Amino acid sequence: MPASATPASATENSRFLKTLRGEPADRTPIWLMRQAGRYMPEYRALREHHTMLESIHSPELSAEITMQPMEAFDLDAAIIFSDILPPLAGMGLDLDFIKGVGPRLGNPVRSRRDIDALRTPPMAEVMGGTLGAIRLVREALDTRGIPLIGFSGAPFTLASYAIEGGGSKSYVNAKGLMYSDPDAWHVLMSKLVIVVSDYLASQVAAGAQVLQLFDSWAGALGRLDYERYAQPYTRRVLASALATGVPVIHFSTGTGAYLESIAAAGPTAVGVDFHTPLDEAWARIGMDRVIMGNLDPVLLHAPWEVLHRGADDVLARAGGRAGHIFNVGHGIIPETPVDNVRRLVDHVHAATARPGSTA
Repeated sequence: MPASATPASATENSRFLKTLRGEPADRTPIWLMRQAGRYMPEYRALREHHTMLESIHSPELSAEITMQPMEAFDLDAAIIFSDILPPLAGMGLDLDFIKGVGPRLGNPVRSRRDIDALRTPPMAEVMGGTLGAIRLVREALDTRGIPLIGFSGAPFTLASYAIEGGGSKSYVNAKGLMYSDPDAWHVLMSKLVIVVSDYLASQVAAGAQVLQLFDSWAGALGRLDYERYAQPYTRRVLASALATGVPVIHFSTGTGAYLESIAAAGPTAVGVDFHTPLDEAWARIGMDRVIMGNLDPVLLHAPWEVLHRGADDVLARAGGRAGHIFNVGHGIIPETPVDNVRRLVDHVHAATARPGSTA
């Protein structure tokens, strides 16, 4: 960083934020969903002594985990280590992460009475550990000129977890409530809009410079149901998040059939999963939009020549245009070889260096 540049100006001129503004950058920026996690030995060593909830709610632990991949790889953005579900615990649901099983909510929402009992407390009271971690990480990142991403789950995905009590293949309980009692569904989703909007704004106030809204389960809906039962609430959250003044990425999975509807919800950038080729997705949402994606994360398990070919295919489809953020089309898988992550990050930077740029 030039001696005359302040940390704030260096971050503002980072390739990640420039790309989110649709401006040309010296290289295509890359970060990876779940870049802090179980594939890293440093993370596994830390988790031997701390539960998932302890790791999330301790500012020091969360900050340490967030920085692990930043120390290991030349990534262009950090994302705060947390999970989308703890805000539900603040609303009154009994959350735990069970080893080998995943997240479970012990008292799922199944009736209007359950919905009416849900609280909407200030997220500064519920998620103080994450907000504290954001402050700590910003101190570490500012000197490097690297932005920090905050995030939340979208209302539909959080509602589905709250109703199902965990993961699901059919979403029969969530969709059953949605279809059978639309008034109760509206009350639930409206409460989630309040919580998610407050949580995202609190992360910006703590220092997050970019936000990402995850709708991991939106693909459980067809386009018409998405537009009726989910998009109106997502749109409200995105409008509130954008009002904080930072760019907002909206990522969903299984929504390739209606990417246009995802983009119409109004984010700064649209993250796409790996099922739709990047050039097709970009053409459908509009080439004037910023796009993020979309390498199949399983390719990170493949021999380097196969991974190399997959990364080059994504880059070729982006065509060197401004407005592309390289990422995997879903989170990194726990068994991913660390060296493949390093080689991918370095390759994306080397392959996309613009004339006159420096390493």
